[in-house]
Amino acid sequence: MTDLNKEAISVLNDLIETSKDGQEGFKTCAEDIKHPELKALFAKRSAECAAAAAELQAQVRALGGDPETSTSVSGDLHRRWVDVKSVFTGKDEEAVLNEAERGEDHALKAYKEALEKISKHNLVGIRDLVERQLHGVQRNHDQVKALRNEARARA
Repeated sequence: MTDLNKEAISVLNDLIETSKDGQEGFKTCAEDIKHPELKALFAKRSAECAAAAAELQAQVRALGGDPETSTSVSGDLHRRWVDVKSVFTGKDEEAVLNEAERGEDHALKAYKEALEKISKHNLVGIRDLVERQLHGVQRNHDQVKALRNEARARA
């Protein structure tokens, strides 16, 4: 396996963890929220993150690597913190949306860092996939932020 393949696999495996974190984070949001439309939105976003992770895993296999299959430690810790925090603050709409936005902030950062590594190491074979998924992460972030701002305005 070439060094470029190893680097590409490393970048993709980091993004698989990020996608798995998003999948679990949105699933948790869907469980925590009462509002039916938000519950459906979060469930859909969780499924989209799962599909993104599967796509990344397929690419890792195509490059001859072993794809990541789990969430990150930091994502697990964040979800546990959200669970503890929600006991004290209640699971109101704005609080859940705040945590969803924080998760999407993390995902955006991870995808932007991945693109920097792709450029630095000239990993052109995975650029289109990562850029396309970055656009989805940006869309999710912007939608969650807009919904959070609406909830804040109603409060």
